Amino acid sequence: MELTLTPMTAQELDRLLGALQQGYADDLVAHRGMTPQAALDRSVSQIRESLPAGAATEGALLRVGRVGDTEVGWIWVTLPTAAAPDQAWIHNIEVHEEHRGRGYARRMIQLIEAELTRHDVPELGLNVFGTNAVAIGLYRSLGFEVTSQQMAKRLTPGS
Repeated sequence: MELTLTPMTAQELDRLLGALQQGYADDLVAHRGMTPQAALDRSVSQIRESLPAGAATEGALLRVGRVGDTEVGWIWVTLPTAAAPDQAWIHNIEVHEEHRGRGYARRMIQLIEAELTRHDVPELGLNVFGTNAVAIGLYRSLGFEVTSQQMAKRLTPGS
């Protein structure tokens, strides 16, 4: 069976929100050196600001990836804004652990690209942590290119 994307319901977002917030917080701890509580606070705040009306937020494309009746993952993309008028943005893409390795992330991106072209969106962007080699390989294979790069070095205070 082929993967399809369907609009996410408020109930589906509510079910997925806790894991999204915690996953982003974990990344902030691992890659930005934040304390777990500060990272969780930032994660919750940023996601709330980005989705003020939840699944009904204007300009947010929240889609669930399904194979038949089985949910295999989801993707969150925002349409261009005044700050970035020519670029949609992937905020999150997730394939549920038991469904990984089957090409579903690739297919979700391809399907969202097709939806974005129907909105006449000329570019799609995303952030990826530099240590996520699997995701970087996927994005490169789909034609994404590095457009900027951030680097950081952890310092030991008082030394």
